[in-house]
Amino acid sequence: MGTALEWYDFSLYGTAAALVLPHVFFPGGDPAVAVLASLATFAVGFFARPIGGVVIGLLGDRFGRRQMLFVTLLLMAASSTLIGCLPTYQQVGVWAPIMLVVLRVLQGLGAGGEYAGAMLLSAEHATQARRGLNAAVPSAGNALGALLATGVYFVVQAVVPHEAFLAWGWRIPFLLSVVLAVAAFVIRLRVSESPEFTGAGAQAVPVRDRFRDVFRLGGRRIPLAMLMSIAPNVLSYLPSVYALTYLSATVGAPEWIGLVGIIIANLLKLVTIPVAGWLCDRFGGRLIMIIGSVAGAVLFYPFFWLLDTGTPLAVWAGLVMIFTLCCDLTLASQATMLSTLFDVRVRYTSVTFSREITGAVVGGTIPFVAAALTAAFDGLPWLVALYCSVLCLVCAVATAFLPRNRPVAAEQVAPGAIAATHH
Repeated sequence: MGTALEWYDFSLYGTAAALVLPHVFFPGGDPAVAVLASLATFAVGFFARPIGGVVIGLLGDRFGRRQMLFVTLLLMAASSTLIGCLPTYQQVGVWAPIMLVVLRVLQGLGAGGEYAGAMLLSAEHATQARRGLNAAVPSAGNALGALLATGVYFVVQAVVPHEAFLAWGWRIPFLLSVVLAVAAFVIRLRVSESPEFTGAGAQAVPVRDRFRDVFRLGGRRIPLAMLMSIAPNVLSYLPSVYALTYLSATVGAPEWIGLVGIIIANLLKLVTIPVAGWLCDRFGGRLIMIIGSVAGAVLFYPFFWLLDTGTPLAVWAGLVMIFTLCCDLTLASQATMLSTLFDVRVRYTSVTFSREITGAVVGGTIPFVAAALTAAFDGLPWLVALYCSVLCLVCAVATAFLPRNRPVAAEQVAPGAIAATHH
């Protein structure tokens, strides 16, 4: 629940960046340029995520997962609320998009440590038999947060007249962040620290040495985990962000069709993500990741064909196919594998480093790249489908090469030997 309330902020920006921020912060003669500029600010948050993830991860491996979740909550809530208070381009000129970018960076810093901390805290409370299910549950929280963000945006847009929505109505969902932050803070006060982290015994290792230990203990797991994280980003942000722009600007479909589709897809995630986590416990995260990645690679072509119809039922079926079914298999398996891939004392940093760099390079840029490829191909989406398919196949191959053995457990390494342990 804490993750759901916090992820509301990050998801809300993606929807607004696709549909309203181009009009408010990037007005100009060419609508396509305004959309590209807005989607570029979406990417900025992703490029801040690895920095926030590593810093918060290092602190989380020293002081605990629970403490850092309060830090991420503060960063996300403050930045999102302030976005709702920003003046527009017409009011202060170029300072408006500059301030927007600064707040988006703060959002990214908080998001970089949020998911990994919540996933590890949940997984490290679980027995081995239920680790996949526990690790996947925070992803359902992400879906619930995205559902809440899209739902609030949709309701406000439906109630407030279009001109008033562009003038002030778009601010309401962002200002609600402060209310949700209070609820998330109260919930997180009731969560205890990870027993695995507590049992490992945190040591006051210098930051430079601790960061070096990430690579000493991780070995080839680090680059392979980065490649393994590609498909979850592609299957998340192409349908949930760029598809909204594509439907509105290229297909010419009403905005409500895409928004309702995202709501339906996120509702189903509340069931499909835990089921995918259970499948990971039953068959292993590796197999589930490969199935989800390969399915996504194949289904991106019918996905765009369904979007091109502009018909509500067809669009919704396409979004569920990619954003729910394929994506959730990869999200659950990613969480399952990352929660056991690294030594517990450097696990938070290792997970954020490997996951968030890929998120920046792939997830943050894919709406922008997709928009550019569509424009270069005269509005046809097939270059985008090919690009996404290749990325998903790279993920599947990397997953197949991930080491099958578990890393040295914390209790098997003598205290103080962390800097000398090799794989």
